[in-house]
Amino acid sequence: MVKKEPRRLGLFEKYLTLWIAICIVIGLLLGRFLPALGQYLDSLKVAQLSVPIGISLFFMMYPTVVGIAFSDVKKAMRKPKPMLLTIIANWAIAPVIMTLYANLILQGNPQYIAGVILLGMAPCTAMVMWWILLAKGDLAQGLINTTVNALLMLILYAPYSAFFLGVSGIPVPWDLIVLSVIVFIALPVSLGAVSRKLLIGRKGKEWFDSTYLGLVRKISIIALLLTLIILFSFQGEIILSDPLLVAYLAAPNLLHYVTMIALTYSVSWLSNWNYETSIDTTLIGSSSHFEVAIAVAATLYGLNSGAALATVIGPLIEVPLMLAIVKFGLKTKRYFPRKAYVAT
Repeated sequence: MVKKEPRRLGLFEKYLTLWIAICIVIGLLLGRFLPALGQYLDSLKVAQLSVPIGISLFFMMYPTVVGIAFSDVKKAMRKPKPMLLTIIANWAIAPVIMTLYANLILQGNPQYIAGVILLGMAPCTAMVMWWILLAKGDLAQGLINTTVNALLMLILYAPYSAFFLGVSGIPVPWDLIVLSVIVFIALPVSLGAVSRKLLIGRKGKEWFDSTYLGLVRKISIIALLLTLIILFSFQGEIILSDPLLVAYLAAPNLLHYVTMIALTYSVSWLSNWNYETSIDTTLIGSSSHFEVAIAVAATLYGLNSGAALATVIGPLIEVPLMLAIVKFGLKTKRYFPRKAYVAT
């Protein structure tokens, strides 16, 4: 019997944290010294979705779903409890927690409060799948749970926004939400399923797993790094010129993320779920869909409003925090049962 050599980490994977830090710095410097570039990139939009961000996120999403077998998706659909926990976390707990923290910390600044609340009510639909891949979670379970929460956003985001903001007639960007579901879920999942079947049929499963997946996942890392450069260039000037304001707006976001992470990870562990299911639930139950929050804040209060600025600060905090969760999850993996989670 030939002993299989473990796959060695490539240059990208081995030093990913360093590359992320470098790209964040590059984005901030571009935003500070070449603000026109960030403004131009931010102006490239279709249905309020940034074209550069949308393309980058798509190339992050496709490599995460192309490796998912249909049989894994069927198994994931038989696990209702993790899905239920993400729904409760995103739609019953997160809006209340974010509203509480925003009102406590940002008192006297209603637009900042509104922006932070809008961010807390939008569960992530794209980048979260990449964090699940990086954390070695259950991609099939993550895809199912993310899709369900994305569809619930179509139904619940408008009434939730109206209730927690105390504002009637919330202009929910239906076109942006629908486009996000298509671009970040329907399209990559469809292309992933078709290309997986064709490539395995033509080249074989071994080639697909060892060569093709390795290639597209390198592309996904490049897409992540480009996303960070673009994202941070949008607001680099504000972040570097007024770091105290950024810290002020980041405080309720940080408390919200930490609370949701502690809650979902603890409940998963107490439920005796395996690590893969637990890290999925934690990442999905604590991340945010910043594009939707930014679009609603800009429509309600104006593009240059305090509310719009507050929604932009969210992803700038979330990216390094999600990376920290990935590392924390991998370090605590041994404390979870090794058996696969079975629906009961």
